[in-house]
Amino acid sequence: MVIASSGDPALAAFGSSLTAITLAELGDKTFFMALILAARHRPRWVFLGAFLALAAVTLISLGLGYGLRELLPANVVPWLAAGLFLIFGLKLLNDARGMGGTAAEGEAEEAEAAVNAAETHQKIQGAWPVIWEAFTLVFIAELGDRTQFATILLATAPGFAFLGLLLGTLTGHAAVTWLAVGAGRWIGGRISERLLYQLSGGLFLAFAGASFWQALR
Repeated sequence: MVIASSGDPALAAFGSSLTAITLAELGDKTFFMALILAARHRPRWVFLGAFLALAAVTLISLGLGYGLRELLPANVVPWLAAGLFLIFGLKLLNDARGMGGTAAEGEAEEAEAAVNAAETHQKIQGAWPVIWEAFTLVFIAELGDRTQFATILLATAPGFAFLGLLLGTLTGHAAVTWLAVGAGRWIGGRISERLLYQLSGGLFLAFAGASFWQALR
């Protein structure tokens, strides 16, 4: 689940990205956005649009992370990855301190406001309009989100294979989006945002420790 210099780099990348993305995406604004849209339209259309948007942002994020890795000297990359993981992990833990233990009400309210704004002056009907609406809303919401930053950070870490990161990230997105459109209302009220942030923060601190170990070798 953490960076490793030995073993299968694709498997390590898959497990790390799957865990990180699943924790980051549960209770996120895009989770509630898919939940709300699925309550108004056919869930399979919402799933397709939302997943395509998340896949597009994933490719952009991996491109940014790998581009950064290629631009910098090889001996600098592990230190950069370690520092970024450390900062991101500490920020998540600090954010968790000010949260309650219930579902992310603020994220849900923002998601509902965005969906309402998109549907105020038009009636969305049919497969392609729903797919496009889900794609557009989720794509915009995901840009600059903590999940995108997590994906970029994972791509900067040496030892993570691109294919493993891609498959792990997409699998995590697909699983959480499927939960949102299928059982979102039941799950949404039981999500502990604080716990998710604590687990994510701890995971990224573990990534930081592994990156520091690689940098010192």
